[in-house]
Amino acid sequence: MMMKRLLIILLLSVQAVWAQVEFTAKPSKSSIALNERLRVDFTMNADGDNFAPPSFEGFRVVGGPTQMMSQSWVNGRGSFNKTYTYYLMPTQRGTLTIRQASVEIDGQVYKTSPVKITVTEAVEQPRDPNDPRHAVSDALQLVAEVSKTTPYINEPITVVYKLYFDYNVGIREFRELEKPKYKDFWSQNIEIKTPRAEETTFNGNRCLVAVLKKTVLYPQKAGKLEIEPLSLDVEVELPTNRRNFWGQVMTVQDHKRVSAGARTINVKPLPENGKPADFSGAVGQLDFSVTPSKTTLKSGESLDLVVSVSGKGNLKLFTLPKPTVPPALEMYDPVHKESVNTTLAGMSGKITDTYTIIPQAQGKYPIQPITFSYFDPSTGRYKTVSSPEIMINVLDGPGVPSAIAQAPSAPSKEKITPNEQFRFIKLKTNLQPKMQPDFLGSNLFYTLMIAPLLAIPLLVLLRRRKEALARDVVGNRIRQSGKLARKYLSEAKANQGNKEAFYVALQRSLHNFLKAKLHIETSDMHKARIREILQDKGASATTVDDFIRLIESCEFARYAPSSDAAMQLDYDNASTVIEQLEKQLR
Repeated sequence: MMMKRLLIILLLSVQAVWAQVEFTAKPSKSSIALNERLRVDFTMNADGDNFAPPSFEGFRVVGGPTQMMSQSWVNGRGSFNKTYTYYLMPTQRGTLTIRQASVEIDGQVYKTSPVKITVTEAVEQPRDPNDPRHAVSDALQLVAEVSKTTPYINEPITVVYKLYFDYNVGIREFRELEKPKYKDFWSQNIEIKTPRAEETTFNGNRCLVAVLKKTVLYPQKAGKLEIEPLSLDVEVELPTNRRNFWGQVMTVQDHKRVSAGARTINVKPLPENGKPADFSGAVGQLDFSVTPSKTTLKSGESLDLVVSVSGKGNLKLFTLPKPTVPPALEMYDPVHKESVNTTLAGMSGKITDTYTIIPQAQGKYPIQPITFSYFDPSTGRYKTVSSPEIMINVLDGPGVPSAIAQAPSAPSKEKITPNEQFRFIKLKTNLQPKMQPDFLGSNLFYTLMIAPLLAIPLLVLLRRRKEALARDVVGNRIRQSGKLARKYLSEAKANQGNKEAFYVALQRSLHNFLKAKLHIETSDMHKARIREILQDKGASATTVDDFIRLIESCEFARYAPSSDAAMQLDYDNASTVIEQLEKQLR
């Protein structure tokens, strides 16, 4: 008898261990190449709801999710298995992490452990010679065309990235895997709204070409500078040898990784011979001017002195010279303005510094000539431009000695006598004693003493209420499902415009509503069973048909094109159907 009891206890213990919930992430490989695919299975041994996949950072989802569920009974013991499968393709090299997925099972949230995947260089994959994808490598070339490989410092060069492809290759879309890095260059991209394919010749063969990216570069130091490559993931469409029912050629889709390769730029330093002392780094073909808004004015009036450089060159990469004025002219900090356009030829336009000057006294005041030096790469020489002297004539106001008007001097300061330097500080105080009532023995003191005793019955009632709610397992699950239904319905509204996220949230809301109202599990949520239970609970045939039609719409719309108007209509229908079922179900 004792042996039988021990055996029963042992069997129950083993069954309890087997009944533990397991939720795991299983990749098909732990190391893959950059151009290989990875399969990841998220498997649970109990029926769960509200599955949330990870973000798959560093990967692109190329297939899935697909769902598979199985249940069996062997020797009176049941087993359950549910799997969500994703197919991924890496977008970068290195060690990537597939983060945690989550699922809700029996009101508790379970998460998988993070999985590390090592991504190596792309490898050559064997292909079927009869497969049209076998020759896609030769039919697709990404080239970086550099306008000049031996520029001076701050002389503009352009890099144009062109994709050459055969006539029988259709380009569906492309995505940057690795962006080029322009270390030691000032760079600016030129926007290309929609790349267009044009006929051309490449390596002696006729083909199509599309310009994908244009960048203007200004080297900032001399020596050999490297432009790191641009890498793309291109989705292509290739014809096959098969035809459909109407005789049209059938196509197959594939992904191709292409790279433009690194380019080396040999930057020449600016010559030291003949470099002006005031050279500030300007390079190009430039014009310099200094223009006053007026030269005759009254005391207290102001004038604007505009110092400007225009033409072609590195206009955003140097500073304008600053004018020197007599002390009788008060000059304020300049307002800098740029009107510069960047094209494949480099920067062109105009930059200005506008100084506001206010005279303080009557007289004539000269503004000395201002010099500006720049380097012209077309001639390989420095050039210096000087503005003329500008005479400012102030008609009235107090006079000043001529020596002060001509030579700079330190600005005058207001003199303060010793008797006046503390006139704003109060030196006498008038302190008054302030009576503070004693806290001990006050009404507040006795209130705080009695409050904890009065709170004890309230805490007991709250604890009993909490224990009663904890024992109500079914009620808790119903309330939790109701909350989730409202949560995902609001989440669906927030994601209108994002088709997949909208319909996932909408479908979860409908499932959680059924769990809350009908007390059924996800495994029982097939359409025939839902229809049967809703009709038994008193729902009208029209409302049941609308609910089933809404579930089918969610399943279909996730994998088919859908407009914003269709999503709004499905959301309105879901709100209406849930409201009707709330009234009809008994």
